[in-house]
Amino acid sequence: MPGRGSIPGFHRGLKRDSFYYSRLLQSYSSPKSVARIHDQIITTGHGHNPFLASKLLSQYADFGGRGIDDARRVFDRAPQRDILLWNVMIRSYANSGPQTEAIVLYSHLRRTSVRPNCYTYPFVTKACAALGDENKGRAVHADAVRAGLDSDPFVSNALVAFYAKCGDVETARKVFDEIPVKDLVSWNSMIAGYSQNDCAHEAIALFHQMPREDAASKPDRVTVVALLPACAALAAVQEGMWAHSYVIKTGMEMDAGLGSGLVSMYANCGRLDTARELFDRVREPNLILYNSMIRAYGMHGRAKEAVETFSKMLEMGIEPDGICFICVLSACSHAGMVDEGFEIFDMMDSYGVEKGQVHYACMVDLLGRAGQLRRAVEFIGGMPVEPGRDVWGALLGACRICNDIELAEEVAKKLFLFDPENAGRYAALAKMYEDVGRWEDAARVRKAMRDRGVRKPLGCSMVEVDAQVHTFGVEDESHPMTAEIYDVLEQLQKLVMEDEMVAIG
Repeated sequence: MPGRGSIPGFHRGLKRDSFYYSRLLQSYSSPKSVARIHDQIITTGHGHNPFLASKLLSQYADFGGRGIDDARRVFDRAPQRDILLWNVMIRSYANSGPQTEAIVLYSHLRRTSVRPNCYTYPFVTKACAALGDENKGRAVHADAVRAGLDSDPFVSNALVAFYAKCGDVETARKVFDEIPVKDLVSWNSMIAGYSQNDCAHEAIALFHQMPREDAASKPDRVTVVALLPACAALAAVQEGMWAHSYVIKTGMEMDAGLGSGLVSMYANCGRLDTARELFDRVREPNLILYNSMIRAYGMHGRAKEAVETFSKMLEMGIEPDGICFICVLSACSHAGMVDEGFEIFDMMDSYGVEKGQVHYACMVDLLGRAGQLRRAVEFIGGMPVEPGRDVWGALLGACRICNDIELAEEVAKKLFLFDPENAGRYAALAKMYEDVGRWEDAARVRKAMRDRGVRKPLGCSMVEVDAQVHTFGVEDESHPMTAEIYDVLEQLQKLVMEDEMVAIG
């Protein structure tokens, strides 16, 4: 809190009113300077001014850490709290934490005579989203409806982001569709929501819808960053290349955020060299960018380059996180680099990264692919935590690689309890039975799937035509051009048969 001392520029000739102190706070932004100005505000009798209180509160909150505590003391000592003061304090907690305090403060606000406004609800829903508290967020939504502010663009956009963050994309889309006048933030929030929830088709479709319904909203950096994960997921190279061209055309800086999205997109589309070129162009690479490049090398079977990139990252002083270790361990697994994998796995302790179930599963998969099934079993036995479905699933895959059906049966029993709705577990065991001619056992497993209502997701193929991605399943007749598609397939089949006849003749 405040400490006495002189402030440079504290001129005696100027009238020391609220406007003066407001300008002074804008001029000095270090913690010590703000504390000294705060001290002067109190000693000159302006400590009860709500405008200066909101300025001080905001300045302290921007420092984070102990600054949040100082901000709260300013808030608690303010004799009159208008909605601006409430909003600044709630926003501070929503941005810097603890987010629970933002929700508690909002509850206190509702018991006062001060009415929340269109800025209050976005701050509170942001805190609810950070906590994953969907029930509280829905209650805040209901409060906004009762206040007649649910159609306000600030509130609506915040609600779209909140529901998407909680995984409820259907409600997010409903809120989005009900926004009377959408702005660019509305479109970006919904596109990002789809991308974050593995709804890539919907993200791209909404992106194409944006210029048709809202010509005034031009895509910006946020739009591109939100769109690229969907392009990567669908390997939609046409949309991805449009995004890349748009970045160049509009002069956007190729920072780590854009770079990581483009690296992932090109890697998923099979253009690893282009991904690497973009990676090298980013001036200030960060952890997210390195994760994207390491993952790109891993998915293309270039484990050596993945490990080299990981080592380069460490040399630059960038500390890895849990996702980074998953990427590099997965690369080692697919290349059979057992020693390197264990060396990297042990490094997690050095960097203070917690070893989760996915990391242990990577190691089991690494040993299984290397044919070291017994060592994989011993590794699981030595785990300091109880193995979960990811670990047992990796061991089942190792059993299939090593053709150990007896162990597979034991592991499958655990998985049917841990992960009863996962059709892949049943299918893997049934396939192992079929491979050794145990047809009755295979039929028994498949019957168990049917009895429990477990369905295996149908495989599908995708093709991009005129910037639109079309999806087809086996014997799928849902597409509006089904007749034309099957007619072309029939013609292609005839051509293949004719070529085979010529080859035989």
